[in-house]
Amino acid sequence: MTRRQSWFEGWWVLAALTLTLIALSLWIASMRQFEVDGVRMVIRFTARSSLLLFCLAFSAAALARLWPNAYTRWQRRNRRYLGLSFAASHAIHAVAIVVFAKMDPAGFVAATSPASYIFGGIGYAAIIAMSMTSFDRTAAMIGPRAWRALHLVGGYYLWFQFMVSFGKRVPAMPAYAAFLVPLLAVMTLRMIVMAAHPGGRTAEAL
Repeated sequence: MTRRQSWFEGWWVLAALTLTLIALSLWIASMRQFEVDGVRMVIRFTARSSLLLFCLAFSAAALARLWPNAYTRWQRRNRRYLGLSFAASHAIHAVAIVVFAKMDPAGFVAATSPASYIFGGIGYAAIIAMSMTSFDRTAAMIGPRAWRALHLVGGYYLWFQFMVSFGKRVPAMPAYAAFLVPLLAVMTLRMIVMAAHPGGRTAEAL
């Protein structure tokens, strides 16, 4: 049987989301004449867009198993490109952080800590490694077992990083608790699927 697919598939997903993120980031920065405040707004925006795209990619397999329908099948088919879009969002996030550091060194030092360098660096290393092995050729080079281990461990590490990054702001800004909801929901979905299929290969990674 042939399956009719929307044009919004594969590389089109990555291209459309990345261009949208770039355009929105430039627009947000322009709202403050590309000054430090505008750059910091871009940092916050891309942190949130990265959270959304990460959750979409990390929940794709579980949602497709629990609620198979046209949307969840689309999400599962395009999980790779949602993951790469997440990487693109976090690349913009990194660029904004570098610009912030150049424009306001004192403010950058006050907003960061040695722990943020260490754990953030590990997170970016995981994103780069996972992105580089999100293609058939590079995935085949490292083999299915290593690929699965990398993407599974990397995915859970990034989930933990998001929990810490947003969770530590909750005491000062309770509204940030709302950003923990999708993260907890995604983890719950994955745990449900794993519990229903113990020992299976259902806990798929990014």
